[in-house]
Amino acid sequence: MITLKRLGTAVAMTALLATGALAEGLYAPNLAYRTGPFAATGIPLMNGQKDYMELLNARDGGIGGILIDFDECETGYSTEKGVECYEKTKGQAIVTQPWSTGITLQVLPKTNVDQIPILAPGYGFSPMADGKVFQWAFNIPLSYWDGASILLKYLEEQGDLSGKKIAFLHLDHPFGKEPLPFMEQEAEKKGFELLPIPVGLKEMQNQSAQWLQIRRERPDYVIMWGWGAMNAGAITEAVKTKFPMENMLGVWWAGHDADLKLVGEDGRGYKSVSWSFPNPDAPIMADLKTHVVDPGKTQSDAEEMSGVFYSRGLVISMILGEGIRVAQEHAGTPEITPADLRWGLENLDITEARLEELGMTGMVPPFKTSCANHTGHSGGWILEWDGAKFVKATNLIMPDAEAIAPLEAQAAKDYAEANAPWPANDACQM
Repeated sequence: MITLKRLGTAVAMTALLATGALAEGLYAPNLAYRTGPFAATGIPLMNGQKDYMELLNARDGGIGGILIDFDECETGYSTEKGVECYEKTKGQAIVTQPWSTGITLQVLPKTNVDQIPILAPGYGFSPMADGKVFQWAFNIPLSYWDGASILLKYLEEQGDLSGKKIAFLHLDHPFGKEPLPFMEQEAEKKGFELLPIPVGLKEMQNQSAQWLQIRRERPDYVIMWGWGAMNAGAITEAVKTKFPMENMLGVWWAGHDADLKLVGEDGRGYKSVSWSFPNPDAPIMADLKTHVVDPGKTQSDAEEMSGVFYSRGLVISMILGEGIRVAQEHAGTPEITPADLRWGLENLDITEARLEELGMTGMVPPFKTSCANHTGHSGGWILEWDGAKFVKATNLIMPDAEAIAPLEAQAAKDYAEANAPWPANDACQM
């Protein structure tokens, strides 16, 4: 809430909104991908994100008395189009949401010059966690190295990994390669054999060569770092080749209900790490029905809204919304700048109590950010497909910070040196 000291500003802004003088509101564009080879997974995420902002605008009059202009610029998941969207939107935007590791890597140096925050929840370049080096980039609430760590910790709970063979089936794209430095480090440390198996963009729906290799190599586990059509292709191939589904695990982008519904009961036992989970009984879902669904403001439907990815879209926009709210309180005005939002994203404290206030209990783990910690490292759950839906198979598992932090620091240092002169936040102490 805006404090009493700042209430006058909020009231004044609300009055201006009533006259239409600020009809655009705060511009928070989303570099969406509702088309292209990844559309099936992009659409529920974009719908969840947009519906959350529609809810805030309809129910609350926006955030702090100012509407949120949640425009979309379609990229089709193309890095080239994504950079074009960034250039098109950055002038008035308080944030950029690239929605691709490839796009994120391209715009990362630009944001130092443009001084606009990158918000890349659960994706992007893992060393962005180091806020001292990457002062304008945020991959809240988990990095890909966090996710890989959680998956390995879960597998270690099933038995010693020494001498085991883990196939790493990944999209041959910056996103798919992102976990490799951490996985290679851990393979050497823990004594397991890592078998990287890339899947090209043109091979996503026909992975016969990759699964022939998996049959030949007979790995103990397959970890899938896939996206879009790759996931459905891999899951159907796994079923066809009778790979034990309980030994196949995926990143959070490989935990899409629709992909598993293609195989139904045959997919039972497949697992995915996740930092979000749908809660149909959460108060926010009732509010969405009243303020967004019933008035016809959504592009979603009941089946999609019950799924993991729609729920994750809600969580992602909640993170942005909370960043805006915190920034407004600090700046003393609802009409914040990109620099204000950066401060807000660096000072998030999403506690269980705050999640209850937001009507989102159980939908994301608690996390906290700082000027040095731009990820939050929230921890994640292992979700398991029960033949019809994903269920939580574990309590919250935290990533191995001791294993990740030195790798983050070294990779951030290497990046800064390779892109010198690279401005750092030397004033940040925590």
